[in-house]
Amino acid sequence: MFAVQDEFRRSRLAVVALFCTLGFQYATWASRIPAIKAHLGLSAAQVGLLLMATGVGAAGSFPLVAMLMRRLGSRRLSLLSGLCLALLLLAMAELPNYPTALAVMCADGVLVGALNVAMNAQGAALEVRFKRNTMATLHATFSGGSLVAALLASGMNLLTSSVLVHFAVATGLLLAAVGFARPGLLTQDKPAEADAEADTGAAAEAAAPKPRSRFTLPARITLWMGVAMAFGTVTEGAMNDWSSLYLKDVAKASAELAPMGIAVVSVTMVLARLLTDGWRARWGDGRIVRTGSVLAGVGLALALLSGGVVPALIGFACVGLGVAAVTPCVYVAAAAQGSDALALVAAMGTVGLLGGPPVIGFIANADGLAWGMAAVAGCALVVALCATRIRWAPAPEPAQERSEGQGEGRSEGQSADTRSTQVEAEAV
Repeated sequence: MFAVQDEFRRSRLAVVALFCTLGFQYATWASRIPAIKAHLGLSAAQVGLLLMATGVGAAGSFPLVAMLMRRLGSRRLSLLSGLCLALLLLAMAELPNYPTALAVMCADGVLVGALNVAMNAQGAALEVRFKRNTMATLHATFSGGSLVAALLASGMNLLTSSVLVHFAVATGLLLAAVGFARPGLLTQDKPAEADAEADTGAAAEAAAPKPRSRFTLPARITLWMGVAMAFGTVTEGAMNDWSSLYLKDVAKASAELAPMGIAVVSVTMVLARLLTDGWRARWGDGRIVRTGSVLAGVGLALALLSGGVVPALIGFACVGLGVAAVTPCVYVAAAAQGSDALALVAAMGTVGLLGGPPVIGFIANADGLAWGMAAVAGCALVVALCATRIRWAPAPEPAQERSEGQGEGRSEGQSADTRSTQVEAEAV
């Protein structure tokens, strides 16, 4: 029993290192945007286009990432993309001109898309193999990596103004994190792979055309997952971009109180994600996503109707609590459908995160920011609607989970490895 738990912790720490790697790498170069802007002599519009290049690269990486997941598997793809993201920081430190900067940032977006899919596949496989909910906690650790990067950037600014030195130190830490993750990442066992091939035999050949058609024409359930992910990330991203402005311009909050919108959303979201895995074990993924999305949509709508600073902050807290479970739970459901579905859902989530806030801004310019925030509430309710169409994994029974963990017999190993084969997409 202890050995199984120890193996779970070792694997979970490895996947945590991947999530921290992604958050750390992103926050590292984002903290140096002013220095990059000054170095290249960019205007505000050019900086905006530079940031958009990263999002475009991530959103357009779906076909490449889906192919790499099938050929390399989640373990090797996560290590490769993590290594490349670390080394890419050195290229960002010495950008010679603006066109090169656009190309480098687009490549960063592609690598982010690859690591995002691979690490979520690892997290889903971790849940399947050990029958323990952990995906929401993993997503919470992404913020931990960003926090460490922010603290490092602050310290490096006190010591030196050199971006190259800062990024060289950050690269070393990222390489150490990837090296730490390597031994503990999940891979497919050879015996289970042989059993899966023997059991599926002719059925696998008969089903061979299906993955191709699913790649070109995704299954309906995959589209529902993608829409849920897109509208969920629209809700999350819009709150980060527009909550402070709403407090200042609409709720008439003071300049000191206006940033509290982002703080309330961020704190409640992190706390909810730390608790979500326990909620999933008790009530199941589908119920958590549906209830949370309704809470976010209705809570924000009531806050907008009430007006004022305090109702707005309460509504923002409802959004943080309600939306926190959407991303990790949808990733788990998508991973169960295969690597192509996971890559498509991740890409649609990036599109929502990239395109959602500007759309909210367009609505705000046309009809006012209150209507823009009302659209955010509507997006949360769309997630609740999509959640009714998604096939969610059933909530495990605590007693059954204990007996399975204690026995860990042949049937558990076969079922976990067979589902892990789907989730990890032929990992080597």
